[in-house]
Amino acid sequence: MADSAAAEFLGPVPEPVFEGEVVAAAHGLQQLGQVMDGALLIVIFATSGALEALATARTADSVRGLLDLAPATATRVDADGGEESVAVEELTVGDTILVRPGECVGADGRVLDGASDVDQATITGEPLPVAKAKGDEVFTGALNGTGALRIKVERDASDTVIARIVRMVEEASETKAPTQLFIEKVEQRYSLGMVAATLAVFLLPLAFGAALTGSLLRAMTFMIVASPCAVVLATMPPLLSAIANSGRHGVLVKSAVVMERLGEVDAVALDKTGTLTEGTPRVTDVRPLAGAGLKEDELLTLAAAAEHPSEHPLAWAVVDAARERGLDLPVAEDFGSTPGIGVTATVDGRKIAVGSPARLLHGAEDPRSAWAAVVAGELEDGGRTAVLVTVDGTPAGLLGIADRLRDAATTVSALTTLTGTAPLLLTGDNPRAAARLAAEVGIEDVRAGLLPQHKVGAVKELEGAGRKVMVVGDGVNDAPALAAAHTGVAMGRAGSDLALETADAVIVRDELATVPAVISLSRRARKLVVQNLVIAGVFIAGLVVWDLAGSLPLPLGVAGHEGSTVIVGLNGLRLLREAAWRRAAE
Repeated sequence: MADSAAAEFLGPVPEPVFEGEVVAAAHGLQQLGQVMDGALLIVIFATSGALEALATARTADSVRGLLDLAPATATRVDADGGEESVAVEELTVGDTILVRPGECVGADGRVLDGASDVDQATITGEPLPVAKAKGDEVFTGALNGTGALRIKVERDASDTVIARIVRMVEEASETKAPTQLFIEKVEQRYSLGMVAATLAVFLLPLAFGAALTGSLLRAMTFMIVASPCAVVLATMPPLLSAIANSGRHGVLVKSAVVMERLGEVDAVALDKTGTLTEGTPRVTDVRPLAGAGLKEDELLTLAAAAEHPSEHPLAWAVVDAARERGLDLPVAEDFGSTPGIGVTATVDGRKIAVGSPARLLHGAEDPRSAWAAVVAGELEDGGRTAVLVTVDGTPAGLLGIADRLRDAATTVSALTTLTGTAPLLLTGDNPRAAARLAAEVGIEDVRAGLLPQHKVGAVKELEGAGRKVMVVGDGVNDAPALAAAHTGVAMGRAGSDLALETADAVIVRDELATVPAVISLSRRARKLVVQNLVIAGVFIAGLVVWDLAGSLPLPLGVAGHEGSTVIVGLNGLRLLREAAWRRAAE
């Protein structure tokens, strides 16, 4: 299923076939003695075709990986309670399926019965598993936690969120028109025109009685001085040098076309989890309650000991926080876990519960419980996940857990200066957490609770207003927006395979500060391209006029042609210097 769907999505992998015009131009150059110029044309287009085939093949692998997120089978429950394993394609709207602990959800639907923590980061980008209970929506490919769920199917297999992600990537890739480099738009026609002009320079004087040798020599000189070598080198060295320099500093720009396009960006949309943040929860607050008789380290020790046997990401954050403080954790006994509520365990003879304040405080009316609810509200208003710790049934304190923020404020400021507009935040996370993080980094335009299609809609809205949008993200849920944007940039370390392949550039070391730097470097490369085109044009025009209107010696014509090529090439290579990156990063 995955292979056929990927093949249908991508079509056949193209062969690196040369354009007929390129072959004719190269052949003409060879016949006139310009073997190196003809070979240069062939090498450029052979390389381009090979890279296109490689990129297409790797994208096919990524699409297969995405489709493999959806399980091949699901457990369907009939009206009498009987169970049968069926292919997910056979499920219809209204069917009921059973998802056991540790299984992937086989269909988009709504929970009929049961409770569990579900990891749906691939779909929504939320950094932590989400508690699901009766009435909550779930998505195909989400990983179920420790509880069993009975789910009513609400979408056909062809209309699930994952299926729509594939379709949106396809549609965006087909409709996006990449900016073509000057070499692709002009050079082929120029080469053919040059061959035709050379024949005219040779044949027309003969028709009016000119000597054969003189006409041939003038035509040969014309062919040399009008050769587009300097024009070819006007474009590629600056862009390739910028690519190489970016690569040394952890930014993989996939092609010269992308490097050129980066400099056109005038609006930036940033994902939250894994982009502005590291995607790793950590304990930010340890709040013992007055009267509980516990200090911060004591509260954290009890919580970490109880959480130690758990596999929940919040539990890992609590245990890691205790280890960072060098705390010794006692052995927990009678461990138990209740999806959507938390864990319980006996630690040093005391009954410890760690979990959701809303669930653990439900129905409690004593003063300490009321104060715990107030503290929990303060933590959540600050964008943190509140975790309550109770000792022998009495609230003892709370922990605040949040995702680790990258050094994003400086990057946001630099992007605002470069583009003239502050970046916007596109995230599937909850609005309160998104607003809190946006305020920390200086972003005002926040769009939260978004599914992949909503992110694409936001990008198209901006591009419909004439903006050239860069999207920076890392997850499967970001891939459609990366494909739809003018330029897509993926975070390399935590990025999903599909995001990495869909994106035009990859931040290999997840250093967010390199995003404005590579935009600046691209703009410098574009300026050097213009400089080189002017230099090449002046040399070619001057030498051609000299040859046609006067008598340009062949050795001098060769020197002028090769000299212009060398000057243009060296000018483009200036962006290889370390100083070029430092200047771009300032």
